Amino acid sequence: MKNRTIIGVICMILAVVITFAVAPIVNRAMSDVSEVVRLSKDIKQGAKITAEDLEQVQVKSDTIPDGVILNVDEIVGKYAASPLYSGDYLTADKLTDEANTAGDVFASLNGSKVAVSITIDTFAAGLSGKLENGDIISIIVVDKDTGESNIPDELKYMKVITTTTAGGIDKDAVVKNDDGSFEIPSTVTLLANTEQAKLIAEYEDSATMTAVLVYRGTSSNAQKFLDWQDEYFRHKAEETEPEETEMPEDPVETGGGDIIEEANDIINGNVDHYDVNEAVNGDE
Repeated sequence: MKNRTIIGVICMILAVVITFAVAPIVNRAMSDVSEVVRLSKDIKQGAKITAEDLEQVQVKSDTIPDGVILNVDEIVGKYAASPLYSGDYLTADKLTDEANTAGDVFASLNGSKVAVSITIDTFAAGLSGKLENGDIISIIVVDKDTGESNIPDELKYMKVITTTTAGGIDKDAVVKNDDGSFEIPSTVTLLANTEQAKLIAEYEDSATMTAVLVYRGTSSNAQKFLDWQDEYFRHKAEETEPEETEMPEDPVETGGGDIIEEANDIINGNVDHYDVNEAVNGDE
């Protein structure tokens, strides 16, 4: 009887401890958990994201990065702005409202812009095979006769539609070999107006062209470079000197930074992208 009494007292004490000590701790731990959306499979750049590509999981609230999208409806139907991987959380800068596969861009051409390709004469001229769909590049032109090089204002900021191998395989369809290597592209296809296309056709015979990566990131920031280029041609069409008119601020020159250094950082994987907003505000 005495042992039963002791056991009963111990059980009562344990019940009190569980009720007033353990239970609150468990409840607090559970209350610090949030449900987030993440990818359940790898997604290629430009691919449309469906509900089957996503999963909802519970994680500790303090481990969720800032800007993560928690609502599935805000993700489904968007396109991957860059290659995405299983387990990735999704933020606004990883998604775009427009597809950027070569086929999608070609289908969207309406006469105001055309697609034109340049030949990659050397491995380095094509940024060592690292160009991605949607990149903003400048074209360095080297005259074959004089050896002089420059970046024509007409080719200062151009959007990469895709790169293509000698076998006709576009960037978004290239498959890595078993050893991790892949076929190097031999051409770069660019979004251009007719004047740019004519100029590139002339340089194909008289010069060599090298692609310089200017920006890789969100479509809204990339559009700032393209808007500057369009504005340049608008002023040129009006036969006015850019210095005498109110040209928009150059996204690169305004920041005062070394864009080539930023591009190298991107290539080497040191940064995700060059932030035009920070550059314009002088934060970089």
